[in-house]
Amino acid sequence: MPAIVECVPNFSEGRDLNIIGAIGEAIRSVHGVTLLSAEPDKDYHRTVVTFVGAPQSIGEAAFQATRTAARLIDMRQHKGEHPRIGATDVVPFVPVAGVTMAECVQLAREYGRRVGEELRIPVYLYEEAATRPERRNLAAIRKGEYEGLASKLRDPEWIPDFGPAEMNEQSGATVTGARVFLIAYNVNLKTNDPKIAQEIALRIRESGRVKKDANGEPTLDARGQKVMIPGTLKAVKAMGVLLEAHHIAQVSINLVNFQVTPPHVAFEEVRRQAATLGVEVTGSEIVGLTPREALLMAGKYYAPEAADDHALLTVAIERLGLSQLERFDPAKKVIEYQLS
Repeated sequence: MPAIVECVPNFSEGRDLNIIGAIGEAIRSVHGVTLLSAEPDKDYHRTVVTFVGAPQSIGEAAFQATRTAARLIDMRQHKGEHPRIGATDVVPFVPVAGVTMAECVQLAREYGRRVGEELRIPVYLYEEAATRPERRNLAAIRKGEYEGLASKLRDPEWIPDFGPAEMNEQSGATVTGARVFLIAYNVNLKTNDPKIAQEIALRIRESGRVKKDANGEPTLDARGQKVMIPGTLKAVKAMGVLLEAHHIAQVSINLVNFQVTPPHVAFEEVRRQAATLGVEVTGSEIVGLTPREALLMAGKYYAPEAADDHALLTVAIERLGLSQLERFDPAKKVIEYQLS
């Protein structure tokens, strides 16, 4: 079986189709790479791109896309709902077939070194490629976002792994690393109040929330550290956002290991938590691609008597409301079908 790596870069542009198209063309220009999808979101002001190919080609395509984004995206003008630290915000490399996680870590490091040296963009390594424990979590690196990046770069604890420890005003910084397959999964609420969505996110995400006393102050443990109340779901990151284009609030979720928490479990838990707040769940969406297995798991949960895989997929799409905002086409959204 040939070696196949998936790359899912997120770019801080979700409105200008010319820029998004140019990034796509930069990826297509590299031999041995297949561009599977590019999904812009105007509210997030962000585009999630997915492409696959042989390891060496994937690294080159990621660099060419980053160079294009550095030329066309100006972070000084960027505002959006989603946290971000740079024009090419995050570039994960994911082993798909015939390649190890260690090889994807090396890909991330080679890509990061090149971006830092040739484009003069600060680069941080995360997840499996992280150089220290506190940098494994993408949220920790993004803390303060683009607006706080100049201050972060002056902190000796946040010297970038590659590139200059200097602010790149136009491009910000880039985060890269290697990880297992992540499903970007968002649940839609029958409300336009993002505070409700954020409350649900705090309840379900693995990291939970800070425990507070009767005066609303953080509770500290014997070591002076803030006490956390764990969320209800493992391997889940989440936040609440407002989708202005659809006038709804949404619980934006990253399922970092769908074998631990698959989409249907997250969907039902959001529904349960929303009900306690007097709000209904109306549907959901998958941003980027999903493994077929994740949908089959949902189909088996909702219709264990289903006769075949096609029936299971149909049930999963219907019960999760995956076509509420935009028609869900398995041929375009399931990675196995894209690679066949």
